Amino acid sequence: MSARRSKFQLSVEVLKQIKEGERKPTRIMYSANLSWKSLKEILGSLTEQGLIDEIVLSKGKKRTRRRYDITSKGESVLRYYDEVSDLIEIEPSD
Repeated sequence: MSARRSKFQLSVEVLKQIKEGERKPTRIMYSANLSWKSLKEILGSLTEQGLIDEIVLSKGKKRTRRRYDITSKGESVLRYYDEVSDLIEIEPSD
C-alpha cells in the first residue's frame, strides 16, 4: 500500500495535469486521481496563489462551466520542483 500524498504533492500533480492539457475540472480530477472535494480545495488554493487562472466558459442555472490555465508563476513552481527533485533524488509518488 502506498503512502498518502501530501497537499504539496497533490498541488504539484494538479499543476502538471493542467500544464499537460487537462483543463476541465472533471478531467483534472480523474487524471490526478483526486476526489471532487480535494480537487475543489486545491484549485481554489492554486487560483488564490496565482499559480493557475480560472476561466468561466458559461454560467447556467445549475452549474458553471470552467477551465483552468497554468500561469507563468505556476510553470516556475513546476520547474523549481523538478530541479529540487533531481538534486535530492526524490522518487516520483506514482
